[in-house]
Amino acid sequence: MGLEFLQASTADALTITGISRRSFHSDVEVGSKEKTGPPGYMSVPYYTKMAGSGHLFKLSDNGLIVGGAVLFPDNEKLNIGRIFIDPENHRKGYGVFIMQEIEALYPSVKEFTLDTPVWNIRTNSFYTKLGYTEVKRDNDFVYYSKLR
Repeated sequence: MGLEFLQASTADALTITGISRRSFHSDVEVGSKEKTGPPGYMSVPYYTKMAGSGHLFKLSDNGLIVGGAVLFPDNEKLNIGRIFIDPENHRKGYGVFIMQEIEALYPSVKEFTLDTPVWNIRTNSFYTKLGYTEVKRDNDFVYYSKLR
């Protein structure tokens, strides 16, 4: 079985919500001033809605969910709304695997976009390492793009 990146079902929403909560709360170790996250990051109804509309994905390792992603395809563009890995599984290559799988899942996409908080040293270096280019920034976020 190994690593699998699959569309999540509404039945996965509770597990994914817990992973999302733990993951975003761990950002206090990389620059966040408080335990917080993006809208809906600890909401079972939010992740249930995302699963029901086909936007929620899960990363499983031998059947155990270890991470997730919310993706918004729009013709030749794909916005990566968020990716997250359970903190106990950080630095094991799962994030790189998710990003490679996202790009492989959408072969017709010409541009991948995402944003991440300015203060997050972990994610900013991660996306740059994967070939994403900063296109703009404001006081809160850095906006990235990767062209194919």
